[in-house]
Amino acid sequence: MKLAEALQERADLVRKIAQLGSRINDNALVQEGEKPNEDPKAMLAELRSCVTRLEKLIAAINYTNCSVKVDGVTLTQMIARKDTLRSLQSVLRAAIEAASQSTYRARGAEIKIVSTLDVGALRKESDSVAKELRLLDNKLQQANWTFDLIEE
Repeated sequence: MKLAEALQERADLVRKIAQLGSRINDNALVQEGEKPNEDPKAMLAELRSCVTRLEKLIAAINYTNCSVKVDGVTLTQMIARKDTLRSLQSVLRAAIEAASQSTYRARGAEIKIVSTLDVGALRKESDSVAKELRLLDNKLQQANWTFDLIEE
């Protein structure tokens, strides 16, 4: 199984576990003498099975991410870089938006609001971060479809 397939299965299991939780709750109580629409005990068994599979899958994905290297860097390091770049990009975009707002002055005697940030430089940095993020994401996607999941 390729790493990308394992990541897809992990996402599917997370969704399925959430859905099972909701379905179990919907069928946990019924009026006396009535039967639930679905068997909550059977769904609990399915839930436990999904959780067990998810645990094994997460461990294998994490192990693979720590073991596989692309250009001398582990996938875990690449993911950490991607996460931090996203955070940086988010803050830069918010700063650009805040510093770019113009204020309307009805009269010249009113208080003038000026930016304390160099918006042009921030935009340039934001564009550079976006490019690095895009290239890094491409490398990660390629690796996900290239490398097999390492299951111990």
